[in-house]
Amino acid sequence: MSWTDEKVAKLKELWGKGNTASQIAEIIGGISRNAVIGKAHRLNLSAKIKTRSATSNENFENAIDVKNIKSKRGRRSKFKSLIIEKDFEPENPKTLEELDESSCKWPIGHPNEKEFYFCGRTSLKDFSYCKLHLLYAYQPKGKKDDVTDKDKDEVPEFIEKKIKSA
Repeated sequence: MSWTDEKVAKLKELWGKGNTASQIAEIIGGISRNAVIGKAHRLNLSAKIKTRSATSNENFENAIDVKNIKSKRGRRSKFKSLIIEKDFEPENPKTLEELDESSCKWPIGHPNEKEFYFCGRTSLKDFSYCKLHLLYAYQPKGKKDDVTDKDKDEVPEFIEKKIKSA
């Protein structure tokens, strides 16, 4: 099979309109899809067509961005619901033997120290901790990783802000 000037002109025209190599081969007749692709490449026509993978990657990345924005909003609003009420009852120090179902079981101090006790405030339903200690225990996703990288003795900035606003 030889490429005539007539066939090359038809190839350029059809390629420019966005036809596929298979369609072009069928229209021109007597040539294969691979021959069309090879000739288009030699004529530097291949850059004009957008590949399917490039299109699908763009759509995939856009979908991921939209999904991330939606999930961040959801987590944020759930976490904010914990800190709407800022009035925390005073601590009610209790020993291990004094704890019951409705007591906050947040440990304060080290178990080997004499001053060690549990918070003792009223815990929220279905949780072991009071409102204040839920802020410590259940951090928004992503914040937990930041806290573990810092010094152990340092109170995280976002928790300090919440305590000050309480």
